[in-house]
Amino acid sequence: MSDATQGARDPYAHMSTQGMTKAELLMASPRLFQNPLLDKLSRVHWSFPLVYLPFAFWLLWKGAVELPALATIGCLILGYVLWTLSEYVVHRWLFHTEFQGEIGQRIHFLLHGVHHVHPSDPLRLVMPPLMSVPLMALAYVVIGALFGPPLSYAVTAGFLFGYVFYDEIHFHVHHRAPRTRVEQILRHEHMLHHFRDPLRGFGVSCPYWDTVFHTGYTKEDKPGDKPV
Repeated sequence: MSDATQGARDPYAHMSTQGMTKAELLMASPRLFQNPLLDKLSRVHWSFPLVYLPFAFWLLWKGAVELPALATIGCLILGYVLWTLSEYVVHRWLFHTEFQGEIGQRIHFLLHGVHHVHPSDPLRLVMPPLMSVPLMALAYVVIGALFGPPLSYAVTAGFLFGYVFYDEIHFHVHHRAPRTRVEQILRHEHMLHHFRDPLRGFGVSCPYWDTVFHTGYTKEDKPGDKPV
């Protein structure tokens, strides 16, 4: 959500904010769908992405038994790099594209806008199954078509590991005090994305892509007081 968009419409028009503190607004989990099942499925516990790990390890094993060790490692790294690039591209050119019209605004809000209005909502910080299952299935098919087995097994495993790593980092930078220098950097960069300039800092788990594409922050940038 851009500053211009915030100025054009009330970011809290979808809910009543009477009597709510700033912290409560940031952590609010508003209803997105009238259908109770759809609304329930739009929320997910931070641990859900971990269900992909057994499948990722199984794919890695399938690749490892048919490939030399160096080829397995190379494909695993390639898959991880493909995920990080996908993370950056989707975040920048899909999640931060504001589509025209009322329907377009609704799509944007459902995809990502709600997260910028309520960035600390603990149930909307990792992808719900409605998004992650189709995306991971698509990745499996595309990687299989591009590389073919057994290379595709290890590449897909790296892609899945990268996705799980991203989702868990995203939750923890919002809800866990950083304990290491790396955690401090990742949290600081992401807080700048939410509280300074949402049109920079698209690499949540991979800020190096922001360096590559010149969308990073400067040392002088500091988070503001309001979500953007």
